[in-house]
Amino acid sequence: MGFPLFFILHLTPIFLFLLFFSNPTQSAPDYTSLVYKGCSKQAFQDPSGLYSQALSALFGTLVQQSTKSKFFKTTTGTGQTTITGLFQCRGDLSVGDCYKCVSGLPVLTDKMCGKAIAARVQLTGCYILYEVAGYTQVSGMEMLFKTCGRSTSAGGGFEERRDTAFSVLANGVASGHGFFTTSYESMYVLGQCEGDVGDSDCGECAKSAIQRAQVECGNAISGQIYLHKCFISYSYYPNGVPRRSSSSSSSSDSSPSPGSGQNTGKTVAIIVGGAAGVGFLVIFLMFARNLLKKHDDY
Repeated sequence: MGFPLFFILHLTPIFLFLLFFSNPTQSAPDYTSLVYKGCSKQAFQDPSGLYSQALSALFGTLVQQSTKSKFFKTTTGTGQTTITGLFQCRGDLSVGDCYKCVSGLPVLTDKMCGKAIAARVQLTGCYILYEVAGYTQVSGMEMLFKTCGRSTSAGGGFEERRDTAFSVLANGVASGHGFFTTSYESMYVLGQCEGDVGDSDCGECAKSAIQRAQVECGNAISGQIYLHKCFISYSYYPNGVPRRSSSSSSSSDSSPSPGSGQNTGKTVAIIVGGAAGVGFLVIFLMFARNLLKKHDDY
């Protein structure tokens, strides 16, 4: 009758190894959260269905191209039904993550904007936009969306660190051909321009976005500024910029460890859960041993 106990005791090290070294709750960063949407108030009249066909073809082409590129711009339709559209993924996403991000945008755009003659839907990792021929063009420097975090209580020196990081960003995004990210003394900054914007214009667009951030967000510890042709984001981490946890890219993330504020809590929960599991295992083994002992007494 000793075999079952022997078997259980020899499984214990394997159980403990799996318990402590597996982490089923850890997941990849989410690049598909909605940041903002912009839909034209004017809808196209489509009794023949030509606009819908052109838009569907456009979306299909963009999704297909996202399997091999992080930026693509094209035109579909003819005459008045001509529609120009593009998608772009953040520069630090892998092509696989880019496709995952873009593939859901056509349905989301249709749900949010319907038959608008122009639309733009921005997710954390990618965006898509389209315009029907003749749609009024806007300046590349026009601000589309902003978000600012809470005001800082970091004390003196915050603005100096932020502005130094901004200066590095403005130069880096131009020399980096449209995408750049870096950290400087607890500041994390990221910038990206639309894929068809030249390096010089990209640098100017980033500078304009930076000026907007300084004015619009003031001493906020974080912010995102989206202009028509570029966007920037920044975050202040008083305890140092966390290391990025995703394995999808070697570059850093605009939120270096998405949900990093929750990672500590998750780690504690895993440890506590593991300890509880070990306690339960010990009680189970003691119970099993007592049962086997009683059985042997008979």
